[in-house]
Amino acid sequence: MDINQRQIALSVLECLRDDLMYPRLKNGSRVLDVADLRQYIYEQMGRIRTNALVMDGLYGNDNGHGQGVSNGHNGHAHP
Repeated sequence: MDINQRQIALSVLECLRDDLMYPRLKNGSRVLDVADLRQYIYEQMGRIRTNALVMDGLYGNDNGHGQGVSNGHNGHAHP
C-alpha cells in the first residue's frame, strides 16, 4: 500500500468513525446490529454515487487522466 492509498484509507476510516457516532438509516431508525450497519453503509455508498453522478453531469465525466469516473459495480447499486 503506497502513501496515497494509506492517506485515503485513513481518511475514509476517520469519516466512518465520525459518522458512526449517531448513525441513522434513511427510515430514521438507529443502527443496532450488523445488518443495520450494512444497510447504513450501502445507503452512504448510494449517496456518494448519486453525488458523483450529479457532479459528472454538471462537469463531464473526464477526471483529467483520460478515464471516466466509475463506481466499480457496472453502474448497479446494491439493495
